[in-house]
Amino acid sequence: MSVNAQDWSTRRRPFPVTVRLPLAAANDQRMHRPRYVRVVFKFMLAFALSFGWATFACMLSAHWTAGLEGPGTRLLARLLILGIAVLPAFMNVFLATGLLLDRRPARSRFADSDFPAVSILIAAHNAQDTILDTLASIAAQRYPAPVEVMVINDGSTDATLERLRCASYPWLEVLDLACAGGKSKALNAGLRLAAHSIIVTLDADAHLHPQALRQLVTRYLSDPPNTAAVAGAVLVRNSRQSAVTRMQEWDYFHGISATRRVQSLCQGTLVAPATFSLYRTDILRVVGGWPECEGEDIVLTWAILRDHHRVGYAEDAIAFARVPASLASFFEQRRSWSYGVIEALKTHSSLLFQSKLSTFFVWWSLLLLYTDLIYTVALVPAIVLACVGIYWLASPVLAFAVPMALLGNLVIYAVQSRMFHTLGLNVRRNPLGLLGYALVYGLLLKPVSIMGCLSCIVPRRTRHRA
Repeated sequence: MSVNAQDWSTRRRPFPVTVRLPLAAANDQRMHRPRYVRVVFKFMLAFALSFGWATFACMLSAHWTAGLEGPGTRLLARLLILGIAVLPAFMNVFLATGLLLDRRPARSRFADSDFPAVSILIAAHNAQDTILDTLASIAAQRYPAPVEVMVINDGSTDATLERLRCASYPWLEVLDLACAGGKSKALNAGLRLAAHSIIVTLDADAHLHPQALRQLVTRYLSDPPNTAAVAGAVLVRNSRQSAVTRMQEWDYFHGISATRRVQSLCQGTLVAPATFSLYRTDILRVVGGWPECEGEDIVLTWAILRDHHRVGYAEDAIAFARVPASLASFFEQRRSWSYGVIEALKTHSSLLFQSKLSTFFVWWSLLLLYTDLIYTVALVPAIVLACVGIYWLASPVLAFAVPMALLGNLVIYAVQSRMFHTLGLNVRRNPLGLLGYALVYGLLLKPVSIMGCLSCIVPRRTRHRA
């Protein structure tokens, strides 16, 4: 059925107060079994190992820079080494250790009657080629409770609305917005009408694994009671389309997935992407839904964390999404992501000073800005200096950053492969993408990330007409 935007006020539905199943509390008690190792201890162990390696790297690097003339030159050299070698080594050790220590709370066997009803929101703009496949993947879900699927047609100018009208799913509702207002407005329109206490967002070009919805909800039920959102795992669907998508396949499989998993271990995943995530409906309404800004996903997630809720991550609840296939669209996407980080820092700077484990990763985001900048300006000089026999900048990279990057990626691959095996999936061979990811990806990505941050920090000049 098609519903106009003007009908919102007449379609408000009663919102249930109880949003958490009693069984979840029992699951939380089972988490604290006698052999359970507290998260704080895991965090301190990972931090101690990574800090120890970083300290050793600093001490040894000081010997390599001792021969440089002038204290100013030595200070500059150490700042460059800090950003290009020491901090990356610290981060890779922390990620590898965190993944090795991470033990997800075991999922209990829920009866079908224990599952909550779910509202799935899909913002669709010019999605005629993908929307029916996305709906088909929802129809294939093995989820035992009622599911309401609301597709918000955000002013599409192609045949998206016609395709939706031809779909014959009894659980499908279509909200037709006459004018395109952006993803945030579309999702907020669906939020106002959602009937159930749990909302799941899904992109209009995403394809769900058959167990994705069940895995996402059971992770939410198994996590601590203060969990307000759970990010799903997003992997690349169109990896064979171009060299750019081949490299991104490894980024989503390795870097993004590992970071979110370790953040979840530390009780605060920093991004619950609208591509595929679960939210408590009442919390979404309290924080005002998705803000109308460029990085709406991260700003919303930080608003949830600001209110002292937890954001989890379900590494085995998988949605396969299409990623940018050209360099221009890839650059624009990643510029937007970096822009969103600065937007979130501006809007929710109080997170920098909360006494929570997740605060560590908020500062981590700031450190990434520094490491990306140093990587951008110092990598080429390091290679040039090494070619002429000057190794004080290249040596720390080869001695500390590269070995830890290799170790971290080996651990990530092992952990992700094991998860794939449990879902009956195989890791596709993509050697060319791996080579590009290892050698070229950072060179492309980091300058774009810096540009995105600067575009948010530096106010844009506006032209005044005479």
